Amino acid sequence: MDFEQYMRVALDLAVQAAEEGEIPVGCVIADGQGRVIGSGRNSRERSRSVTGHAEIMALEEACRARGDWRLDDCTLFVTLEPCPMCAGAMINARLGTLVYGAAEPLSGSAASILNLFEERYPGHTAIYGGILAEESRALLSEFFQKRRQPSSSGA
Repeated sequence: MDFEQYMRVALDLAVQAAEEGEIPVGCVIADGQGRVIGSGRNSRERSRSVTGHAEIMALEEACRARGDWRLDDCTLFVTLEPCPMCAGAMINARLGTLVYGAAEPLSGSAASILNLFEERYPGHTAIYGGILAEESRALLSEFFQKRRQPSSSGA
């Protein structure tokens, strides 16, 4: 499985999220045959929901596509290291593999703050971090720089 190929799809979703005013995070899930069965992008602002994370959207779609909550032969690709909520959902789905781009020093729960996947939960998730990390980080940096710029409306 070509990790970079799937991460580029996740990056495209992150760009779409940024265009909608959302923090640019994108996610795709591929099954054991490499078919994309779930995708998502951040939607917290639009949905006004704390669970509007790219990973949650992709996990829900993948479970519907499978007709099952177990994703043990699937790989989730996300542009930013998952938070505790998303990591917990992946653990509960018995996710086979997690691939992420940029580290998340404020809430990362696959390495940065802690690694929830190392705890004694059922199942085992293989983790690969830093895949297209620079592209993911640049997209996030650009988004937050634009957000901090003062409005030029003169009002």
